Amino acid sequence: MTITPVLLAGGSGTRLWPVSRKSFPKQFAPLVGEESLFQASARRLSGPRYGAPVVMTNADFRFIVAEQLDQIGISPAAILIEPVGRNTAPAILAAALSAAEKDPEAVLLVAPSDHVVPDAEAFGRAVELGLPAAQAGRIVTFGIAPSRPETGYGYMEAEGEGAGPLVLKRFVEKPDAENAKRMIAQGNFLWNAGIFLFAARSMIDAFKAHAPEYLAPVRAALAEARLDLGFLRLAPEPWDRLPGLSVDYAVLEKADNLSVVRFSGHWSDLGGWDAVWHEAQRDEPAERGAVVDAHSTAIDCDNVLLRAEDERMEVVGIGLRDVMVVATDDAVLVAGMDRAQEVREAVNALKAKGARQAEIFLRDHRPWGWFETLALADRFQVKRIVVNPGGALSLQSHFHRSEHWIVVSGTARVTVNDTVTLVTENQSIYVPLGAVHRMENPGKVPMVLIEVQTGAYLGEDDIVRYEDVYSRD
Repeated sequence: MTITPVLLAGGSGTRLWPVSRKSFPKQFAPLVGEESLFQASARRLSGPRYGAPVVMTNADFRFIVAEQLDQIGISPAAILIEPVGRNTAPAILAAALSAAEKDPEAVLLVAPSDHVVPDAEAFGRAVELGLPAAQAGRIVTFGIAPSRPETGYGYMEAEGEGAGPLVLKRFVEKPDAENAKRMIAQGNFLWNAGIFLFAARSMIDAFKAHAPEYLAPVRAALAEARLDLGFLRLAPEPWDRLPGLSVDYAVLEKADNLSVVRFSGHWSDLGGWDAVWHEAQRDEPAERGAVVDAHSTAIDCDNVLLRAEDERMEVVGIGLRDVMVVATDDAVLVAGMDRAQEVREAVNALKAKGARQAEIFLRDHRPWGWFETLALADRFQVKRIVVNPGGALSLQSHFHRSEHWIVVSGTARVTVNDTVTLVTENQSIYVPLGAVHRMENPGKVPMVLIEVQTGAYLGEDDIVRYEDVYSRD
């Protein structure tokens, strides 16, 4: 039996701000190790027991998903684009309906793409343990053997204390400290990891029985979906009608065919900077509990996380206790280690004051590469632009700005009105106001250029697109 992994990759991860933001959330960042959490999740759910993965994401992340999978040599079976986030219930139903249409006996393993599970083989054994129950019509969940009375997780009560699959008696909301201690002592309560194994038909039947209002809109969104450069865009009109509930609330809490498999290996949802600190301590115990990166230095510090995301920056802590400091090129977080769960409140406060840093990085990822703002004033902006080999910006023009491009690495093929020019290192070209222009990288290495914009308005919405190889509106 081949299991189809379904990776959920549409979340925003505000508790790991400023490294995780709406424009580039935590699942795509290398928070633990060299690879992103998304890439590590895709690797974990690959190999002989698994088929090609299905990814559920949104339009903003579709090219990031495709690029990161390509970097690790994994070809997806499908990348489904949700028109708008509606929580996990419609996403999981869409994956189940799509899989059942191709194979009525399909078995799916649904997992968030931002969790840390270092021992892929141990997790694979847990999946194998749950597979017979899933094939027999059970919806199998995976419960994490708790290591502490955690109040930030939901719990599941199993009928027994073995490895499983055991009957899942009930879900329990995030408890207070006393109830968490009581459940841990009882021995049959597990953390809810939000990972599910099931036959596609079993999940569809569960929606028919407990949340039938989802079926028609999700079926319509699939039936009216359109292919776009290899992505499958679900139809927006029926999708907009869907309730925004988790699969737990919508279906599973009402179902009577649930089983749970206990996973005793290491797991973390990396739900805050304190969790990042714990992961680093587990892998490489730090002297006096000071976790630092290559661009941070701790002097006489205890229980501290110091992290500098920009190689041009150095973070130094002296005499700190129970503090986390996370610095990017445009924002710095300083907080008590015990206040990690309140970082999302800081993001809300930044949104309320209109701070760009709440959701957007200086570096903006695009399907052709990325750009970052180096300087910004009332009538000029300076950017560094990196175009991947074979990448091409859209054929476009601007109403309010002209541009001057200086290539500093590689070669650019530049179109300005009817003229096409190859611009190499140390050469430049001018794009007048209103000119129809395009920039491409015809080479085999990334092309880097400096762009100087001048004009009355410099916003990214001052773009008229005539052609675009990435089918952006």
